[in-house]
Amino acid sequence: MRERRFGMFIHWGLYSAAARNEWMRHRERTPDAEYQQYLEHFEPDLFDPAAWADLAADAGMRYVVVTTKHHEGFCLWETAQDTDFSVASTPWRRDLIGPVAEAFRARGLGVGLYHSLIDWHHPQFPIDGLHPLRDDVAARAEVRDMAVYRRYLHAQVVELLTGYGRVEQLFFDFSYPDHVHEGTPVWGGKGAQDWGSEELLATVRALQPGILVNDRLGIPGDYVTPEQYQPAEPPTVGGLPVLWEACQTINGSWGYDRDNTTAKSPDLLLRMLVDTVAKDGNLLLNVGPTGRGELDPVAVETLGAIGRWMRRHGRAIHGAGPAAYIPPPDCRYTQRGNRLYLHLFAWPFEAVHLPGLAGRVEYAQLLHDASEVPMEVLSTDAESHMTSAAGTGDDTLTLWLPVRRPDVAIPVIELFLREDS
Repeated sequence: MRERRFGMFIHWGLYSAAARNEWMRHRERTPDAEYQQYLEHFEPDLFDPAAWADLAADAGMRYVVVTTKHHEGFCLWETAQDTDFSVASTPWRRDLIGPVAEAFRARGLGVGLYHSLIDWHHPQFPIDGLHPLRDDVAARAEVRDMAVYRRYLHAQVVELLTGYGRVEQLFFDFSYPDHVHEGTPVWGGKGAQDWGSEELLATVRALQPGILVNDRLGIPGDYVTPEQYQPAEPPTVGGLPVLWEACQTINGSWGYDRDNTTAKSPDLLLRMLVDTVAKDGNLLLNVGPTGRGELDPVAVETLGAIGRWMRRHGRAIHGAGPAAYIPPPDCRYTQRGNRLYLHLFAWPFEAVHLPGLAGRVEYAQLLHDASEVPMEVLSTDAESHMTSAAGTGDDTLTLWLPVRRPDVAIPVIELFLREDS
């Protein structure tokens, strides 16, 4: 996982037709009969998974995680289980997961699956404080059997892990026994015992040896998943470092959200990627296809801009990780072997000072064009004069920068460390 660093998350479902966020059914308390219209009109005739894979690869992404079923319960594959809520019941009538897996593998990218533990459509999934029918008195009075739903859940996971070749990563979502949603405690929340998590995880590992499973089953997993925030420090479990993957959106919504105008800039997303790698994590960046199967123009433009930066700076990300040195303010370090990368989030005037690197660097260059960056150690004894600054310390390396900032999203200086550093 540490070698991949950057991946594409795809949230796609019937909520894409509603076009107002993947949680719209929860927020609007939409009954089954009203939500049925999206099933009856779901026809993604512009679906082109090869174009998605090309966009991901060109952006420097190395893997994909695609939703098989979100909380709404709609299955993007032709499940053999007893449900009328799958792609087979739509005008499209064809599997969507297989073509995505094939297209991304054809570009040399890894394939992972997302599967919701929650199901707001299944008739035996007990209503709780997240369910769209939570205020429906008659629905709440129904007797529902979690054991029946649990068998359905397990059977679908078996289908997914036996029907699509090698699955490198499984993202379950999510356990919530003590969950607070948008400031309100959730009643009837579900956790590991409800899902049969121990048995489910054992099945997953038997079917796909070597697969990585996240931490949302309510029991320990292989990696942790901070969502919609950047950890101030690398996450730990029990005081020990762990594999981690930050999952982030472009505009705050996972599913297609037509009227959302809060898209993050490519520069900000790149800073988030650099920050993640500097803390030894991976970044899973989401896109939400439309109801017709296209990625929206903002996502396409954003990934294109990220790709232009990655084309020249990708070696500071892929195969790189944290460094032992402390960067100066407004900067991050990543390191790959004997190459140390200084990512400049802010462009300083004339000089940047690197504590602890005096005598440790044999050569420095701007990464985007391989142009030399002069360097010097300013002795502690040097005094300031009218036109020159005082020394910065015998252990500090000073890099002399051009006054004009390079025209790239984040300038990066590549430092070649001496073998004995």
